[in-house]
Amino acid sequence: MASTTDTGKAPSSHVELLFQAQIRKARQFRINVGISWAVLLFLLIFLFSGKNIQIGSFTFETIQLDSEFMVKNASFIAQGLSQTLLISFLSIFLAMMLALLAALGRLSTFPPLYAISTFYVSLIRGTPLYLQIFFFFLALPQLGIVLPGIVAGVMALGLNYGAYMSETFRAGLSSVGRGQREAAMALGMTPGQTMRRVILPQALRFAIPPMGNDFISMTKDSALVSATGFVHEVMWRATKVGRAQFNNLEALIMAAVFYWVMTLVLTFFQGRLEARLSKGDK
Repeated sequence: MASTTDTGKAPSSHVELLFQAQIRKARQFRINVGISWAVLLFLLIFLFSGKNIQIGSFTFETIQLDSEFMVKNASFIAQGLSQTLLISFLSIFLAMMLALLAALGRLSTFPPLYAISTFYVSLIRGTPLYLQIFFFFLALPQLGIVLPGIVAGVMALGLNYGAYMSETFRAGLSSVGRGQREAAMALGMTPGQTMRRVILPQALRFAIPPMGNDFISMTKDSALVSATGFVHEVMWRATKVGRAQFNNLEALIMAAVFYWVMTLVLTFFQGRLEARLSKGDK
């Protein structure tokens, strides 16, 4: 006969009640956060409504935007989203490859490989991303190497983020216990098989959430590529139409909204991915 408490309920029922209470608490928290976001969004919209508020002898003036300009040019600026996402996806792919190679090099006991990886990380992290973009776009032509704007931007972003992400990969690779490596060797696996089947799957599980943050950051840093003038992404289009019609405030606000929406969408998918990867821990 199953043991019961003084109330006559099985222990499992108390666990279920506690679990349901936690779910209700988490749901209520999300609702409160959503309400707070709605209030903040309303205040932000009201700030740019162009209305005046009279409180006693004080008059508060909100910002008046040219709504006609914004409606007319929203589609033109939005056309740069495809360029922004293309640059971001290509750059994060290049960064992942370089980060993995640099991390393996920093864990290597072969001095030349270790030296190359540490030199790469030190050089890239020691110079600004803005400089690196112009180096590929303006400096290389003096050596007879002419790169399109989008290629120069992808190369610069990939190299830059690859150097920073190498620390994430190195930490992920180091997090795999030595015992698992020894167990793989005991099973007759070669070093390459051990890396592919044992170490990398666990390291990627650790590294993917920080990589999601880096990708979100990269979508915003891709705006620096607009400085070349040959990549017609969101920032380039916003500054172009804003300067041409003397509506820089409205143009930059629209660009900010597009970047914000992209960040919210990517953050949502990142959260889903992290929840999926942490399902085993839960």
